Amino acid sequence: MADTSKTTTGVAVRPAAHAASAPRGSGFWVVGAVLVLLMLSSSVPSALYVLYQQKWGLSSGIITVVFALYAVTVLAGLLLFGSLSDTLGRRPVLGAGLVLAIVSMGLFAGAQGLGLLLAARAVQGLAVGLATGAMGAALLELTPRSRPALGAQVNSAGPTIGIGLGGIGAGLLVQYAPAPTALSYLLLVGAFAVALVGVVRMGESAPGAGGGFRVVPHRIRVPAAARGRFAVLVLTIVAVWSVGGFYLSLGPHLALSLLQSTNYLVGGATVALLAGAATAAQLLLGGTEALRTAVLGLLGLLAGLGLVLLSLGIGSAAVFLVATAVLGSGWGAAFLGSFRALSGLAEPAHRGELTAAVYVFAYLAMSVPAVLAGMLTNIHGLHRTSVGFMAAVAGVCALALVVTLRLAARTRAEGRTA
Repeated sequence: MADTSKTTTGVAVRPAAHAASAPRGSGFWVVGAVLVLLMLSSSVPSALYVLYQQKWGLSSGIITVVFALYAVTVLAGLLLFGSLSDTLGRRPVLGAGLVLAIVSMGLFAGAQGLGLLLAARAVQGLAVGLATGAMGAALLELTPRSRPALGAQVNSAGPTIGIGLGGIGAGLLVQYAPAPTALSYLLLVGAFAVALVGVVRMGESAPGAGGGFRVVPHRIRVPAAARGRFAVLVLTIVAVWSVGGFYLSLGPHLALSLLQSTNYLVGGATVALLAGAATAAQLLLGGTEALRTAVLGLLGLLAGLGLVLLSLGIGSAAVFLVATAVLGSGWGAAFLGSFRALSGLAEPAHRGELTAAVYVFAYLAMSVPAVLAGMLTNIHGLHRTSVGFMAAVAGVCALALVVTLRLAARTRAEGRTA
């Protein structure tokens, strides 16, 4: 048999056969930690956006452009490299993503104006886009055999845990620690370096690992037999990440306005409350059937959006905080349910590609509405824009709920006739 321990680029990759004998548990948690760290680092700037606005005189529209640049470069990474780990291997792709993440943290730490901030956000997005498909697939492949649902659960809970920790951690450091625009990023450089060591030491899990490195721009494809279900479930992904994009870009500013506070921790805590409630819901519903979880999540999203609209109508900070918690629980459950349902639609050899397809829609939903909201904020103000945005997302949630209920009914009927 030919030696497949190296790719054509000379990057060491363990053959797929070794993955079967490699410890699953340790590799699983290494990849889970990488996912949390990458998502944590992506939310750290959210806690600093208000400070950047004040120091550099940036408008809300510019802030959402900075935020959206991250999502755009994530998409670029997904479209260029979304299925690369299926052939090259999970380890080398994750390692390259971590190296880029370290570079982006250095750029953030040294930023003294809009130029380096944009560069840092772009490199960060490319790092996440490069690693996303590999992370999602590796978590499914390395799931402990005793807990088969854990891979999908960590895939969906990891982002919310990371976003929550990033929001509250950065908020605390910005408000109470020295060097508010640099310290968070310098700490993450160290964390990513440790994670990189873990990735180098873990076993390879991709069934087709050992192929050469080729960058071929292509469309992210969904298996023909799964496209109908994918189209239904991706509506929930769009609703979930539209909410996430708004909160991560303009949420801290809205919270400071409603709470009439100048404490930067308030902005970070708002992001953490949303993500913390999402994580709690995912842990609570981890054993619930996927489509039922998605339906419960969509109901939670609709309830939370209604409460946000109420809080904006009456100008109540207390109602806004309750609304954020309800919205977060719906966000977490809807993402968990839809991701679990989507993750079963692909064969193992195409798992990275399908995972990338899911995140293409997620990051489009995160970026495009947020930029539109930022631009409209400059014209109509934050309050009126927030009302319109939440009402529009509620419409998407309602549509997603109707089609998901129909899919669940059809799935039950197919199960009874099988």
